[in-house]
Amino acid sequence: MFAGIGGFRTGLSKLGDYFMPVGWCEIDKYAAKAYRTLYNTGGEYYCDDATRINTDELPNIDLVCAGFPCQPFSVAGRRLGFADTRGTLFHEIVRVAEAKRPSYLFLENVPGLLNHGEGKTFATILDSISDLGYSIEWCVLNSADFGVPQQRKRVYIVGYLDKRLSGKIFPLGQSSRSNLIQVVGGSQGSRIYSADGDSICLTSQGGGGGAKTGLYFIDMNAGAIVTHHARCITARQNSGISKHKGEHSGVIEACAVLTPEREKLRQNGRRIKLPGEDMFCLTAQDRHGVTYCGRVRRLMPIECFRLQGYSDEQFYKLVAVRIPENQLYKMAGNSVTTNVVTALGRKLIAELNNIGDEDILC
Repeated sequence: MFAGIGGFRTGLSKLGDYFMPVGWCEIDKYAAKAYRTLYNTGGEYYCDDATRINTDELPNIDLVCAGFPCQPFSVAGRRLGFADTRGTLFHEIVRVAEAKRPSYLFLENVPGLLNHGEGKTFATILDSISDLGYSIEWCVLNSADFGVPQQRKRVYIVGYLDKRLSGKIFPLGQSSRSNLIQVVGGSQGSRIYSADGDSICLTSQGGGGGAKTGLYFIDMNAGAIVTHHARCITARQNSGISKHKGEHSGVIEACAVLTPEREKLRQNGRRIKLPGEDMFCLTAQDRHGVTYCGRVRRLMPIECFRLQGYSDEQFYKLVAVRIPENQLYKMAGNSVTTNVVTALGRKLIAELNNIGDEDILC
């Protein structure tokens, strides 16, 4: 449910044939196109709107996966919770679970869900699942602990009807974290991070302009010297990799410059800004740039997909069907991190092996 581009599906498919998809639901037309492109959905139940899922037409299911809409609970939004129509979509999960009685539930949302409404919203969610007879475990997991360099904390909720699983899913006990390394401070969207550390959390609306995905420093020369003052500019300055470290050294402070060749051009009386100040207003006729020790660039869409655990092959399939770049950023930002789902599925399989449940493992 709320399939997006299939983060749960990709994550579980990494475990082999233990999980067989039987149906999906996604209302966004671009995400639905991407989902059909990435997976063989022939013969599967499909519904665009979760409120119109016909449980009589659904096949028997063992597991419901859902990253239900997070905007009503996110600290980045208005946090209207169940007062937002997207918040009420959680109850569609309950409706499907009540009708089909799947053995397991995998749910995901933002950590803001935990304290929304002074905790009452999360209590309502847990009570709604528990009232159906499910035991529940939940944990806030960081994608950085599961093989991707992105600080992305999400709350994962696992429900199961088999009481023998109680208390055995969390913690997952996996860690591969490297620290987020900030090399230039400032407001979010203006900070610059080292490529040697984690990425900050991807968002569905931040990727295109650097924004909340951050800007990343790319050193053009191995062992380049970082200096407070620019080195002498030479004719070789832009010649590429050089053993002369000084030629590729930069200035530690970054400054915005407005169309250097037009000395009389101003915006609000200025053409050069101080380090740390915002960029000039973008216009159609002016050129803008900031240099810091080499080059600064935004994340590319393919890198956003990698940060969510998708393969390059999957990304290029979407490029081939001409999914717009802005939609690719949005899809990556909205997705669940597939590596975390893989870890959840692997832990469930291991515990089912331990208790000798052969039904789901055959």
